[in-house]
Amino acid sequence: MLLSCLTGLAAGIVFLHFLQKLLFPYFWDDFWFLLKVVRYGIRMEKYVLKGELFTVLDKFLSLAKKQPQKPFIIYEGDIHTYQDVDKRSSRVAHVFLNHSTLKRGDTVALLMSNEPDFVHVWFGLAKLGCVVAFLNSNIRSNCLLHCIRSCEPRALVVGADLLETVEEILPSLPEGITIWGMSDSVPQGITSLKEKLSTASDRPVPRSYHVASSLKSPHLYIFTSGTTGLPKAAIISQLQSLKGSAGLWGFGCTANDIIYITLPLYHSSGSLVGIGGCIELGATCVLKKKFSASQFWNDCRKYNVTVFLYIGELCRYLCKQPKREGEKDHQVRLAVGNGVRSDVWREFLDRFGNIKMCELYGATEGNISFMNYTGKIGSVGRTNFFHKLLFSYDLLKYDFQKDEPIRNEQGWCIRVKKGEPGLLICQVKKKNPFFGYAGSKKHTEKKLLCDVFKKGDVYFNTGDLMVQDQDNFFYFWDRTGDTFRWKGENVATTEVADVIGMLDFIQEANVYGVTVPDYEGKAGMASVTLKPNKSLDLEKVYEQVVTFLPAYACPRFLRIQEKMETTGTFKLQKFQLMEEGFSPLKISDPLYFMDNLKKSYVPLTKELYNQIVLGKVKL
Repeated sequence: MLLSCLTGLAAGIVFLHFLQKLLFPYFWDDFWFLLKVVRYGIRMEKYVLKGELFTVLDKFLSLAKKQPQKPFIIYEGDIHTYQDVDKRSSRVAHVFLNHSTLKRGDTVALLMSNEPDFVHVWFGLAKLGCVVAFLNSNIRSNCLLHCIRSCEPRALVVGADLLETVEEILPSLPEGITIWGMSDSVPQGITSLKEKLSTASDRPVPRSYHVASSLKSPHLYIFTSGTTGLPKAAIISQLQSLKGSAGLWGFGCTANDIIYITLPLYHSSGSLVGIGGCIELGATCVLKKKFSASQFWNDCRKYNVTVFLYIGELCRYLCKQPKREGEKDHQVRLAVGNGVRSDVWREFLDRFGNIKMCELYGATEGNISFMNYTGKIGSVGRTNFFHKLLFSYDLLKYDFQKDEPIRNEQGWCIRVKKGEPGLLICQVKKKNPFFGYAGSKKHTEKKLLCDVFKKGDVYFNTGDLMVQDQDNFFYFWDRTGDTFRWKGENVATTEVADVIGMLDFIQEANVYGVTVPDYEGKAGMASVTLKPNKSLDLEKVYEQVVTFLPAYACPRFLRIQEKMETTGTFKLQKFQLMEEGFSPLKISDPLYFMDNLKKSYVPLTKELYNQIVLGKVKL
């Protein structure tokens, strides 16, 4: 009797397990990840109930006491321990205490490349309660001036390699800004911070200078990448910094991991997820001045890297490197980031070994995030019932021609069905705020959607089109600004770029829409670069797009560039290309037009251009 009962119980357990795998295949993945989220939430609430607002800086200071000799940053072979970084950042704080009028709440702009002093200056100013504005080290001239003016800093700290960049705009800088250079030799009008650091005290700065009054108080300004216009300074609160720092921990990283950071620290992935994530773990990071595909795996082996951060095209750049022996000979187990395509994802795993790719989604200034904790290829994250409780989000039907959500007769927005692309929005509320941008309020207001489903509700507009499948995985589809409408259809630029990129002579493809007189919507245009020692085959390009794309998605125009301009986070720069259009009068690069009669792309001469503009040639 007992034996039959045990047999029946075992059979029942096996059946339930089979049923769970069949009907709820991701139950345990969701369950364990939910437990992590709850644990982190409880920990934060405990600090609040005790009246302690424990920030990322506070966590770092506690680690400097607990593990002073543990390496925090490894840079070009030099080791900077937690204690080293604490003392050097205190020196920075004392320089500004003794030689400036900076006070708590003031903004200081930071223009530096990846180097330990970026962290030292950031933390030193944070110890004084200052808000630090991270400036993109790639921007120049008017764009740099725009960024400086928009965050209204009292001071600007510049890295040694960027002093010439600032020297160019010195006469145009707003009055009252003091400029500090991280070099012994600085141009006139700039004070040497490096010189003063050599004699500054490294004694601890009283916590009263930086203790946070609220987790919603500003900690940083991080600029958007500016792919569709001039950058905006997103306000990053202490709360957002804490959330960002939990990303590596959420994916299973530990204090024993060595994190490789090649992404720019002025971007949230490098600073919040990378540096902040190392602090949350108490781990070590290997900091690289600039990403190098040829040195990447050598560095990983040299420093015993176990985790690396990626964004945009970084993984694709690694896959484009010549194959070498021993490519799987490394200790990397995790890669954390966003933006890797499915085909690159598969190729990367096949070539470099069993590395778990941990995709995450979250705009710098956004109030929603997703994490792909299951490793599902192509997905940016997963949602479930509990996630929906934390983030009140929806996907909306979108009018690409008007560049706004579609509303019904009653004026309310319309949700898409699963499997359909829609605009991702997330409700703004007390537990899930949107902090906006520095400067003009219109930038903040433009990112908000009001009266979405009922009167008075407010949602953050991510500007991203996403698809949610039947298993509740999310997939990035496109940016609303990058998607264009042609022949009454919506064209996804990423889809077109992927098809063109399959050609063996194409190095890079950047697709966008251009305005053509007397045509509704925008015609497709592809700007491409060629692989070294490869020649352009116009007939093959034509055959490729006609074969793999619907007629409305085939680019009408082709532009050949020697070099593709990108942002600091490897996103292709489209704004300038869209402005230049397809005119051979403005563009010196070779231009081509899609000729269906000749079944090829043909040179876009001035005569052909005039015929298109006058409507004598149909598109």
